[in-house]
Amino acid sequence: MFIGEYSHVLDAKGRMFMPAKFRDELGEKFIVTIGLDRCLFVFPTETFQIYKEKLDAISLANRDARNFTRFFFAGAGECELDKQGRIMLPQKLRTYARLEKDVTVVGVSGRIELWNTEDWEKEHSIENFSPDEFSEKMELLGF
Repeated sequence: MFIGEYSHVLDAKGRMFMPAKFRDELGEKFIVTIGLDRCLFVFPTETFQIYKEKLDAISLANRDARNFTRFFFAGAGECELDKQGRIMLPQKLRTYARLEKDVTVVGVSGRIELWNTEDWEKEHSIENFSPDEFSEKMELLGF
């Protein structure tokens, strides 16, 4: 399980350190793809396979399903850690998520999200946290 929030820096070649706590669970090779909300999703290969199977089961007759499947897979790429524990992010993915220098790495249960730090702080920082709103949303989700 991936949990926590970490700050890292993208170097000029598009590499960044993956938090040490995430490296073992990710494995040698893993998948990075376009995520929702202009972040990147990072999945262990086994977890990505589960999503693949679910998407394969969606009817091709559904236009929205076809478009989402294209979006999800076209942006995906297999990555691996180098000897220093860094990953190389393709330019297309960095551009999509607006990753230029400061990156916030967030553990979200079965996946990791990579965020432009400024975007993360605007949307998800503790300063924007409202306990009342959060409890209302949890209730709507059945918690």
